[in-house]
Amino acid sequence: MAGKFELYKDKSGEFRFRLKAGNGEIIATSSESYKTKAAAENGIESIKKNAADAKVDDQTD
Repeated sequence: MAGKFELYKDKSGEFRFRLKAGNGEIIATSSESYKTKAAAENGIESIKKNAADAKVDDQTD
């Protein structure tokens, strides 16, 4: 099963999203809440667009 984004409302009634791997594990969450569903959907689209070719910046050294 492929990964998926889940869009949901938090306890304060604002929108958030999380990315789940194919096995159901949460691998990323939105770092902020969004006042509108459309804004949260834009956040998801931004990740899809900008993370596809993202490089790893290893700062452990």
